[in-house]
Amino acid sequence: MTIFSQRLKQVTANKQVFKQYGRGVERETLRYKTDGLIATTPHPQSLGSPLTHQWITTDFSESLMEFITPVSHDIPSLLAQLQDIHHYAHSKLDGEQLWPLSMPCAVQNEEDISLAQYGTSNPGKMKTLYRQGLKHRYGSLMQIISGVHFNFSFPESFWDSLYGEQDSASRQASKSEAYFGLIRNYYRFGWLIPYFFGASPAICSTFLQGRETNLPFEELNKTLYLPHATSLRLSDLGYTNSEQSDLKISFNSIEEYLQGLNRAIRTPSAAFSKIGLEEEGHLKQLNSNVLQIENELYAPIRPKRVARSGEKPSEALERGGVEYIEIRALDVNPFSSVGISERQIRFLDVFITWCALSESAPMDNCELTCWQRNWNSVITEGRRKGVDLTIGCDGEKLPLQQWVHRIFDQFEMIAKEMDAAHGNNDYQDVLIELRDWIDEPELTLSGKMLEKVKQYGGNGQFGMQLGNSYQEQYRQHKYGAYSKPIMDQEVLDSMDKQQQIEAADTVDFEQYLKDYFAYLK
Repeated sequence: MTIFSQRLKQVTANKQVFKQYGRGVERETLRYKTDGLIATTPHPQSLGSPLTHQWITTDFSESLMEFITPVSHDIPSLLAQLQDIHHYAHSKLDGEQLWPLSMPCAVQNEEDISLAQYGTSNPGKMKTLYRQGLKHRYGSLMQIISGVHFNFSFPESFWDSLYGEQDSASRQASKSEAYFGLIRNYYRFGWLIPYFFGASPAICSTFLQGRETNLPFEELNKTLYLPHATSLRLSDLGYTNSEQSDLKISFNSIEEYLQGLNRAIRTPSAAFSKIGLEEEGHLKQLNSNVLQIENELYAPIRPKRVARSGEKPSEALERGGVEYIEIRALDVNPFSSVGISERQIRFLDVFITWCALSESAPMDNCELTCWQRNWNSVITEGRRKGVDLTIGCDGEKLPLQQWVHRIFDQFEMIAKEMDAAHGNNDYQDVLIELRDWIDEPELTLSGKMLEKVKQYGGNGQFGMQLGNSYQEQYRQHKYGAYSKPIMDQEVLDSMDKQQQIEAADTVDFEQYLKDYFAYLK
């Protein structure tokens, strides 16, 4: 019996395990005007404080909204929360709309992208200064690319099934070790996500704005596309950081990961040093290291733990181990009004479970680099059929379709057990559908999207058509998880919390930054 089969047998002894998965979604979306241009208005005050609102905030820009769900243990509740948040936010937009694609469109001038503002408190000003640094380092256009982050955790019953009774220290170590095994398998096979669900095969020509690229784009009006691409958002044109390529952060253990992360936030960058720290009395970035803070580490997956007040992400991991993982390789699904579908979530349930149950040997930098090349092949050429696209490392290379069919045989074993626990065939049905996508790449999200882009005459035209359609869906939506009074109260509560944070400042901003970064000395 293989390690995978043995572990699956252990977990399925308790069918309730599959009903207790923890899931949360963070969906990014740009506000845009009816003419298709990015909105230049501030974040609506009627949505409360983006510093403290638990469901509606901003990311890099005032125009880049982020909708956050709490942890749910069933998929319908998660989607109901996300739909309610979209409905409420849209009701406050005063004629603006939510861009339904990952790649931004119709940005005439980068200066139209205003940095997100979080008030006058020291933490709020630090968040804006961090974004100022991102602007100088990578440019604002890269920072307004939208994605969907999927947060996932296994229940304690899952670990009980695998490890039996343990004291708290042993359980913490076992969970962290297992999550890092999952992460290594995700790096090996996570290219499945852009293959099936990548949804950025095309960009508006304005996105390049003088940037050079060797990619062999074809052109349609003002849209550039690659015929077989899946996710340009994940390519070198998208949300990446070449400065981080030499960091060589290990995923073989939580200890090695934290060592690598701490090294990265202490490593000076020659390129970022040229930017400088200050100009005419204004700070330009938090520091000139490869990472200003830990959040700047761009990765398709992150180990996470909920941090206590004032605690840095790495400090939380060191204190309590890995609590959940954050999947960051999902493009916004243009065919869903909330950017992600139930079927995607079900696939991710199966895939993440498979990553955790499958054997996961330690990964050296050579193997990690090899798998990253596989990712890049799928990102730019993933829908090229046949032996033209091979995947693999360490001597075993197979056509993409052959790899995926082999993996799906084990996926189906998991899906069968999940369906038995829920009393339906929902997980197996998803895999049956995706089996067709393996052999017919044009059925994937990127294939369907490129067809629509060509049909409507460009990325912008397709996005605006979708935006108009979803605007009507948001308007007609009825609350399912929350209510208008609950959402209104959160607006008021968030504003009160921001005022409390601002009133609690005891030092000036310069001293606050010195205290925050004292650990770097």
